[in-house]
Amino acid sequence: MPTAIAVTSADLVLPAPDRHTPGAAVLHPPAEAGLEASLAATTALLERHGHLVAVVPSWLPPATAHRLRTVRAILETDRIALVDTDLPPLGTAVLVRQLRQLTVCDFSPGVIASAARLLSHYVYAGALLGSVAKLDRIPVGLKAHARSWSPSAQFAVLAHPSPHLARLGPAATGVIPPGPAFATHLTFARGQLSSDWVAAELAPAWQVQGVMENPLPADSARWWATPKLVEFAAAIPDVSVLYQLVSSVRREECGWCGFELIGDRCGFCAAPLAAPPPEVPAARSRTGS
Repeated sequence: MPTAIAVTSADLVLPAPDRHTPGAAVLHPPAEAGLEASLAATTALLERHGHLVAVVPSWLPPATAHRLRTVRAILETDRIALVDTDLPPLGTAVLVRQLRQLTVCDFSPGVIASAARLLSHYVYAGALLGSVAKLDRIPVGLKAHARSWSPSAQFAVLAHPSPHLARLGPAATGVIPPGPAFATHLTFARGQLSSDWVAAELAPAWQVQGVMENPLPADSARWWATPKLVEFAAAIPDVSVLYQLVSSVRREECGWCGFELIGDRCGFCAAPLAAPPPEVPAARSRTGS
């Protein structure tokens, strides 16, 4: 069986793009499952799949992140990778879908786990917001804060890969956030904001190859500091392109746990890639005498 991909909420599991892409396991937070249940569920996943890659967003409640680390510690196994990400909720869900796609390829569990950091650089995640008055995830100027009090205010915000904020309006300039320079599909989810801007204006400007609407993740309103939003994320949809991207990176062996990795950090034990020893200059041959 392919490596299992796990999340902490069912709304981070987007529909599979094809019949070959497996789903993802849901590791329930402490409020929904006791420790014994979490241990049993994780053990079952390891027995079935061999290895488990759990995506751990930075915005998870501390108790949920602590539960994941507790389960791994109690099971005393090196077959569980806890992969951190700073992407907002819908962007996280898109990244999870890409990792699910990679599990059907001939990549080892270590490569899949460390590929999360690589793939996150190619996810463009943002939102159309009705207010940025309480937004603290990206820099917000005083003018934008003041304009947030207008009932009709709307802001185009890009959180990743680089922050961008602009107010929508007849005289607005630079409204469309800078988009990807490669082929993507756009996924969006509506909150309590009635607007077609994402599908009608952002998608054509970014020249996306497809648009898909999904339900809004439960944590999105908290992440964006308002329920008045339409969240979006553009990412590479084609598994063959994802495969080529990951395959193009040199593979190394973790000097600590022995898993394969790409990049500069192991996805399973988080140990940094050891720098190669410095080259010792060859001694000069002596001549004369």
